[in-house]
Amino acid sequence: MIELKQRVNLINKIHLFNGLKEDQLADIAIKFEEREQSAGQVVFKHGDKPDGFYVVFKGRVNVTRPHEKKDEEVIIWLVAGDYFGEEALVENRNRSATITAAEDSTLLFLSRQHFNEVLVKFPNLKPNFMVAIKSHKLARATKFDWLGPKEIIYFVARRHKLRLYQALVVPFLSLIAPILLFIWGTLVSAVTPIALGTLALLFIMGWGIWNAIDWSNDYYIVTNQRVIWLEKVIGLYDSRQEAPLSSILSVGVETDQLGRILDFGNVIVRTFVGRLEFDYVDHPNQAADMIREYWERIKSITTVSQKEVMKNTILQKLGMPVDKKKEPELPPVVTINQALAKQPLWWVALKGVFTLRVEEAGKIIYHKHWIVFLEQAWRPILITLGMFALQVWRGIILFNSDTESFFYRNAAGSIRPDTIAVALPMLSLPVIVWLIWEYVDWKNDIFMLTPEEIFDIDRKPFGKEEKRAAQIESILSISYTREGVIAYLFNYGTVEITVGGSKFDFQDVADPASVQADINRRRMVRIASKNENAGKDDRERFATWIAAYHENAEVFKRPPPIIVPKDEEKKDVDSKK
Repeated sequence: MIELKQRVNLINKIHLFNGLKEDQLADIAIKFEEREQSAGQVVFKHGDKPDGFYVVFKGRVNVTRPHEKKDEEVIIWLVAGDYFGEEALVENRNRSATITAAEDSTLLFLSRQHFNEVLVKFPNLKPNFMVAIKSHKLARATKFDWLGPKEIIYFVARRHKLRLYQALVVPFLSLIAPILLFIWGTLVSAVTPIALGTLALLFIMGWGIWNAIDWSNDYYIVTNQRVIWLEKVIGLYDSRQEAPLSSILSVGVETDQLGRILDFGNVIVRTFVGRLEFDYVDHPNQAADMIREYWERIKSITTVSQKEVMKNTILQKLGMPVDKKKEPELPPVVTINQALAKQPLWWVALKGVFTLRVEEAGKIIYHKHWIVFLEQAWRPILITLGMFALQVWRGIILFNSDTESFFYRNAAGSIRPDTIAVALPMLSLPVIVWLIWEYVDWKNDIFMLTPEEIFDIDRKPFGKEEKRAAQIESILSISYTREGVIAYLFNYGTVEITVGGSKFDFQDVADPASVQADINRRRMVRIASKNENAGKDDRERFATWIAAYHENAEVFKRPPPIIVPKDEEKKDVDSKK
């Protein structure tokens, strides 16, 4: 039986109920029913009538939806502190997903009648639910391929529509120009003004559509691992700035008078290395509450994890069995042999010359994009191609000439090769050496990622080598940018990594979003490992003391011996004399 205090503590941590006092939370908590769900048991199905609102008290449930290729697809899973079922209740429609217990779970259930009573009694909760529902819908409608296998989106939002309207003001006012051209062309019966007006109208429509798409491409995201600002300008710019939830210092809200009237503002997330600003967010206070909730949850999970490790250490010292954790699920890995088997050998050989990402023995090595090589080596490349073209041209002339040939007999009767045909390859040798030097210089500039560290290595051929390294768990924030049409078309950019007071720039790497995802994934694995091993010596020492006390508990329960002070003992001896 879950006590009322436990229920109040649980719903008090959920952003949906922010703004309520403890006695008000108690009034709501007492209305929840306790429901036990065994593993595999369906809570409700897609298309069912909504019966109530659920909060996960213990365990885990899967959220699945119908899929075209398979019967059901797991969208996300929910754990203790998460909730579900509110969307169908608020919008008065059937269930949009199926909820199944993934393990033995305890749920708190608030009936539909009580749910409606709560919203009527506390109308200030309605915006909290609306923000959550809007966020969930946007998360379902948008697919982010860079999310980790165990990463769940809790909050996602775009800028307020006011920003869209502001971006459309100038295109809208520009419509005056084609309208005037149409009027002019009609009045004077001229084709040219109408044609110009049509072109201007098409341009303005394209401009407006471009602004609308540009507005829709920017996202603010909070997952169970990190806070993310995703910004994209079609064909010109692409950026993703992020910080782990564990690096957050504070979450605040900034609004002006207009923002307070229309309920939008800036959510400021301050981290160890600066701040992420979610500007023009709908319902900023509710959004900030959601970020705080998951930030607090991360800290709580870390504390619980440390307690679990401590408990297991004590159990080991006492010789008692320890429940082993399940290994984390990782995405499937395609081995090099499998990948090579699907490609022709000539392509594999050519591709090997400009391999941009190599993963072997736990290391991932990134090279700069081949576009950077072309920028560095375009001169020797052009000269080499020119020399080759001259050789081909000379060969064609000699082949078609009746008077000249590749070999001829000179006045002394000796056979000599054509001077130009010999000179051209010899003149090409220094240029080829120059080209090889540029290639080796490009190839030697690498960025490396290991399970423990990141490296930035710059090595000059036959010259000095510069190497910078940092512990991967010390990373405070990661962001990437793709600037310019060329970088956008060929998908390369710079990944910026903040470590302590310094920055690492993985410049001009291919697919910077994937590089960022690689780093973030390894950082999370490393932090989890460090947390598990943190204070191992102290735990071992403390566990040894606890085990020793447990094994000798009977000894410690004995009454202490009566110790007679020396002065009293002397008095007794003197009295006997």
